[in-house]
Amino acid sequence: MLRKEQNDFVTQTGPGTPMGNLFRSYWIPALMAEELPEADCPPVRVKLLSERLLAFRDSEGKLGLIDEFCAHRGVSLWFGRTEEGGIRCPYHGWKYDVSGQCVDVPSEPAENGFSQRIKLNSYPLIEKGGVLWTYMGDPARQPPLPEYEFASVPLSQSFISKRFQECNWLQAMEGGIDSAHVAWLHRADINEDPLVSGAPGNKYNTSDLQPVFEVAESPGGLYIGVRRNAEDDRYYWRVTPWVMPCFTGVPPRGDHPIHGHFWIPIDDHQCWAWSYDFHPQRDLTDRERQLMKDGNGIHVTYVPGTYIPASNKSNNYRIDREAQRSNRTMSGIWGVGFQDAALQESMGPICDRTKENLAGTDNGIIMARHRLMKAAKALAEKGVTPPGVDPAHHRVRQATFFLKRDESFAEKVMDTMPHELGAPLITV
Repeated sequence: MLRKEQNDFVTQTGPGTPMGNLFRSYWIPALMAEELPEADCPPVRVKLLSERLLAFRDSEGKLGLIDEFCAHRGVSLWFGRTEEGGIRCPYHGWKYDVSGQCVDVPSEPAENGFSQRIKLNSYPLIEKGGVLWTYMGDPARQPPLPEYEFASVPLSQSFISKRFQECNWLQAMEGGIDSAHVAWLHRADINEDPLVSGAPGNKYNTSDLQPVFEVAESPGGLYIGVRRNAEDDRYYWRVTPWVMPCFTGVPPRGDHPIHGHFWIPIDDHQCWAWSYDFHPQRDLTDRERQLMKDGNGIHVTYVPGTYIPASNKSNNYRIDREAQRSNRTMSGIWGVGFQDAALQESMGPICDRTKENLAGTDNGIIMARHRLMKAAKALAEKGVTPPGVDPAHHRVRQATFFLKRDESFAEKVMDTMPHELGAPLITV
């Protein structure tokens, strides 16, 4: 368990907080590229790390991420009009460019230079892999662009989605590195979901309900290995890479596309759960892409016109008690993404970790918390660059494999997890 002050430390990400400063060391996803599809399209409200921002694409297609509120009287620029290289506030006509610089104050003579003295806070916004990424930290420490494989392959090989989640980012992320729950919460999906079913290794998830966790530190975070008993004096291993602060890769199943998540704080009580699928060596098929759009695998369907999951608190996640009683699904909720969101939100806006009773299967979670707190303190006290900032740390791949029971997991994982773009899957 964590003490209250530790729980506060690791869950609070607003401006000036240690964990907030840690997040501001990285490029993080801000928007889907589809949300700003063309020049002078409508602007989009963005809330990240408790900061209220506005994203827009100007007349030349350049991207901007600036304070949401006009420097004049505090009106939300979401009501503004994008025009002629900027966005104009509808209240009194003040206009800003993508850097947040005020370029026109109609009520003031141009020659007095008044507008030049007005500048909103702004952050860089770049497009890569169908995602708009931002860096919200010290410009002098801005790192190179991210090199996660899902964002580096051709768009024909990947699928990206996101969902709004009503809980703190950490309890959502901890669900992503908790492989033990798969055999319970997602048991039906392993056998029935067309994006994960049919892989030979699937049977070990449901036949061995006492998995053993072995965790190795990586340069960017952790390699979280879960072993289950297999035939011929072997173990079946599923290995989840965690790259700080919030990237995870779900171990693959056969030749299915491989997937994973980012969990990005909106504020301390809400987050964006980003989900990606890609195949390193081929295009996604039309069927695979449609299945993802339809909410299969780790993706969800939405309340129309939003990124709010169709199964949510307002409808009790459409729980089916009869399906639960008949053991067709453990939770009575259909779909991996819906199941994860429901249980993570059930913990409350911020999980009270002072009441936990952790077990051996929680070793990955324990070590991740330790690394986060250690890195945030080192950044605050000594300015040490956190793990996961270096793009070389992004070049890791999830894997499944067999090992003889006397073979070393640590040796295997150090040789296996780093990869070159487009390398074959290591999967059972």
